[in-house]
Amino acid sequence: MTQPQTGGSDPTDRSAHAVPAADDPVLRSAVRRSVRRLVPFVALLYFVNYLDRTNIGFAGPNGMNSDLHLSGSMFGFASGIFFLGYLVLEVPSNMALHKFGARRWIARILVTWGIVAAAITFVPNAGTLYLLRFLLGVAEAGFFPGIVLYLTFWFPQRERARMTALFMVAVPLSTAIGTPISSLLIEHAHGWLGLDGWRIMFLLEGVPAIVLGIITWFFLTDRPEGARWMPAPEREALQRTLDAEQLGRSRTYHVTIWQSLTQPRVWALAFVYFGVVYGLYALGFFLPTIIAGFAGQYGTSYSIVQRGLINAIPYVVGALVMIPWALHGDRTRERVWHVAAPSILGGIAIPITLYLGSPFAAMVAVTICAVGIMCALPTFWALPTGFLSGAAAASGIALINSVGNSAGFFAPYFTGWLKDATGTEKTGLWLVGVVMVLGGLLAVLVGAAPRRATEAATTDR
Repeated sequence: MTQPQTGGSDPTDRSAHAVPAADDPVLRSAVRRSVRRLVPFVALLYFVNYLDRTNIGFAGPNGMNSDLHLSGSMFGFASGIFFLGYLVLEVPSNMALHKFGARRWIARILVTWGIVAAAITFVPNAGTLYLLRFLLGVAEAGFFPGIVLYLTFWFPQRERARMTALFMVAVPLSTAIGTPISSLLIEHAHGWLGLDGWRIMFLLEGVPAIVLGIITWFFLTDRPEGARWMPAPEREALQRTLDAEQLGRSRTYHVTIWQSLTQPRVWALAFVYFGVVYGLYALGFFLPTIIAGFAGQYGTSYSIVQRGLINAIPYVVGALVMIPWALHGDRTRERVWHVAAPSILGGIAIPITLYLGSPFAAMVAVTICAVGIMCALPTFWALPTGFLSGAAAASGIALINSVGNSAGFFAPYFTGWLKDATGTEKTGLWLVGVVMVLGGLLAVLVGAAPRRATEAATTDR
């Protein structure tokens, strides 16, 4: 039986009260108010989070690799070792969030990762870089699944994909906006405090996490019932709706914490997510290197800032497309193909990038891949949160995110290793495409037999 959520109300305590209809004006007002207050803020947190974990991808070809004497595989290892620390503590961190409350735990995560991210400024060699990237993963563990879980405390299931998309739009925006900012810092802040430009970039992009962690402690509210910034009727209507959904999920699926960590459906979804995330991080860490390679491949010449702006293009388009795609998924209540189709399309597009005859054509293919990734990501999270609740949701979401984000280690490492072994990025990008397509096909298989998977998860209760 699913354990009750610490800090929240027991769904059975409210079962006698009327649950508001989906079009109830008080409930709709509560959702709108929650969106305005919470979603922009958590999106800002994720913007800084994603920038701090991926800005190494822009630092590498713009001074860091040469200064620290990093080969392609060494750079890939430095990029990916972040995820080893991240994976080890992902589930425990999300369980701690469930126990201590989102406000306290997310604030703690922000402050600790900000300190480590800023410390990368002073790395003297590859070994220290590896250590700090590992510790950055340890510090960040639980942030993303914690936010996904937090959104389930505030928004009904029918709103979930849209809210996740509004939150996750920070991923493309962190690249679309963060990359030009990083390039400006590297090019124009070079020499500040006697440091190279890439070092100044790490310093100035690490400090905001510390500041936002302090703000988070005072700004976030754990659950609707504690939201003094919301009128009492709206607060009660929203909490009753969420409690009724949790009770319905626990009665239908009966998923315990242990089952959420062992049932085949959760693991299958974890590998679907692995496929999408493999493409995300391969693109995030190596696209700047690919663009820098246009000079040798096509005879082009771009400044650091121009390369940063070119790098931003696929993510700008992805940001524009992902929210309408998620809205369509919410409106149609169809989830599986909203994940599978863009993942398969993106996987087909990415390998042909380096076979095209111009930088423009290559960036079109990269953009198609980026759009596929961005469209698949937010709708994906409507799948596990549709049948996990309470502490089982905390553990299951963390497990899926943990396994999926192991791609963050394998993608940059294997992409870099294959580049060193073959002398070209082509083999690595073919592997990216294959993994993404397999993830999309697995999503179809998981969606084809949800009842069978659920029955398998609840056998011998």
